[in-house]
Amino acid sequence: MAQYYFDPDPVAPSNKKHVEYRVNGLNFKFVTDSAVFCKTCVDKGTDLMIQTTIDDIKKRGAGRNERLLDLGCGWGVVGIVMKSIFTLFDVTCVDVNSRAVSLAKENAGLNPKKPDRILVSDILSALPEDDLYDTVMTNPPVRAGKATVFAFYEQAKAHMKDGAAIYVVLQRKQGADSTKKKLQELFGNCEVLSIDGGYRVMKSVKTEV
Repeated sequence: MAQYYFDPDPVAPSNKKHVEYRVNGLNFKFVTDSAVFCKTCVDKGTDLMIQTTIDDIKKRGAGRNERLLDLGCGWGVVGIVMKSIFTLFDVTCVDVNSRAVSLAKENAGLNPKKPDRILVSDILSALPEDDLYDTVMTNPPVRAGKATVFAFYEQAKAHMKDGAAIYVVLQRKQGADSTKKKLQELFGNCEVLSIDGGYRVMKSVKTEV
C-alpha cells in the first residue's frame, strides 16, 4: 500500500485535519490529510525557510512579475504564503503526490491569494523546458533518497533564470552538509542564511558562465 508522502498516488484512507499558521503578520488556514508530508502542522524546517526567504527577498527588493517555484509543494504552504505576501509574483506549485496537489488546490481557496498554477509533476518533468523562474524554494523529500533530492537541485537549475536563487532547507542529520556540497558543485556558490534547531536554510544563485 502506497502511503509515503513522495508516492504519486497514495491509497491510505483519508483522515483530514485542519492546520493554522501565522507568518509575516498574516493568518493562514490549511486542510491536510494522510500520506502527505507533515500532516499535523507546518514543520519547523518549512517555517524557517519561509521566514528566511521572505527576509532575503525583502532585503534585495522584490521586483514586479517575478516568478517563484514551490518545488515539492505538499499541501501548498510555501506557494500560498509567498503569493499572499508577494502578490505580484507569478507562483507555480508542483508535487508528485496527487493527493497533496489536490489539497494544495483546496487550500488555495481558503487563503488570501491563490498560486497561479498548482500541478502534479514528477520533480519538474511536467514543465516546458523554457519555463524559467527567479526563485525556487524546496524542502526536499529526504526519505525518497539522495538521488531524488539531488535531482531536485539539478532540474531546478535547468528551470532557473540567470541570477535566480534557490532556497533549500534541511537538517544536518538529514544531509544538509552533502546538499551544501552538491549546491556548491552545481552553482559554484552556496550560502547558509539561517540555522535553527538543527535546520539550515541554504541559498545558491545561478550565475552566468
